[in-house]
Amino acid sequence: MSRDTVVAKRYAKALYDVAIEKQSVLEVEAELHAVASSITGDRDVFKFISSPNVSVSTKLSVLDAVKEKVSEPVLNTVKLLIERGRLEILDAVVDSYLDLEASSLGMVNARVYSAYELNEEEKQAVSKEFGDRINKQLRIENIVDKSLIGGLKVVIGDTVYDGSLAGQLKRIEQSFSRRV
Repeated sequence: MSRDTVVAKRYAKALYDVAIEKQSVLEVEAELHAVASSITGDRDVFKFISSPNVSVSTKLSVLDAVKEKVSEPVLNTVKLLIERGRLEILDAVVDSYLDLEASSLGMVNARVYSAYELNEEEKQAVSKEFGDRINKQLRIENIVDKSLIGGLKVVIGDTVYDGSLAGQLKRIEQSFSRRV
């Protein structure tokens, strides 16, 4: 496990403990997702906030503009990451927070990559199929990846189930290259 992963888990655990104390676990999850996607999802924003040429106080003042929309625990966590030069682990903090939340509910998070957005019925079917395989209840996050062409790729923890058309084509290509 990398050092960044360990550090991200510590930040997530601290944030999760505060969220439990304030009885706002789901609200913190939603806010953390929103802040992370706003920062890491926009290349210009991420460049600005992670730039060593911009002072920490300027970066923090930008965050103060959203303090009415984001709870204090989430805002303080992001500010701490900025102050300590650790903003690059923000997505890992989100993932660790989701894992803690799912674990406390007796669930496991699964990322399901598909060529198109899955509807609720399809998500339920995937959840049941793979939940039965590992004997746990799954919480599905659907990620659209057009490069898969068709089929699904399911990631549960460190295990990848690749039933995508792109994955199958890659395996066929590898089998041909071994024979040559």
